[in-house]
Amino acid sequence: MTAPIEQHVVLSPYLSLTAQIWGDADAPPLLALHGWLDNAGSYAYLAPILAQGWRVMALELPGHGHSGHLSAGASYHYLDYVNAVLAAMDALQLERCALVGHSLGAGIASLIAAAAPQRIEHLYLIEGLGPLGDDGSHTLQRFRDAFSAPATQGKSLRTFRDVDQAISARTLASGLRADLARPIVERGLLETENGWRWRSDSRLTRPSAARLAESQICALLAGIEAPTALLLANPVTPYLPAPLMQARASYVPRIAVDHLDGGHHLQLEHPQAVAAWLHNVRW
Repeated sequence: MTAPIEQHVVLSPYLSLTAQIWGDADAPPLLALHGWLDNAGSYAYLAPILAQGWRVMALELPGHGHSGHLSAGASYHYLDYVNAVLAAMDALQLERCALVGHSLGAGIASLIAAAAPQRIEHLYLIEGLGPLGDDGSHTLQRFRDAFSAPATQGKSLRTFRDVDQAISARTLASGLRADLARPIVERGLLETENGWRWRSDSRLTRPSAARLAESQICALLAGIEAPTALLLANPVTPYLPAPLMQARASYVPRIAVDHLDGGHHLQLEHPQAVAAWLHNVRW
């Protein structure tokens, strides 16, 4: 793997994000957003391939990877991620760029393209189109669960004796092969005197107090102006059912939908195929 450049993006006196960057400084910019509890390691295999034609910037979202955590009492929400990424684009001097997102990152990327269409040239989504929605069936319980513990707490972070034990835990949780999980795990660990623990903010595991209604999500997707490409895994990921993805895609004015055999982390499992998809998509 080609070693990336690491850059810190200061958004305010209280929050700094980290980006790993591949490619020539004068190449067209491609901003990459990772999934929930992932980090820039999610693009460790794909980014060096894409860097042959783009300057790839894998931004680590607040609370993830080497980026800073939100202040005490704050919570992590999709809409706040949109604001953070737009601020990071300003700091990186990205007036207009291509945008790729995976899972959570794909949901955020969708909302960014709707919020600031003039800034997104092309939109590439891997395993996600819009955020997780709300059909009303679990709204009350989710709301109660979100406030059942102090806002400063999330699930306790496990400590591992070594990196390999952490990789084993990640493979059990995600189904990823150990070699594919390694870039995410190694970047996501912090060594302490008692062993290795996750760097990510434990508050990321708290349930969201509220989600957008599906009707609201579809209204936002209809505002995406950039040519959009959506790549979905085959077999489908349980929380991305085909009828839902088809319904959402129907609202995006200009979208190409493709499928690739594999698991949820397609960019790690099949980086060459995903790179070819990005380069060859036709609208």
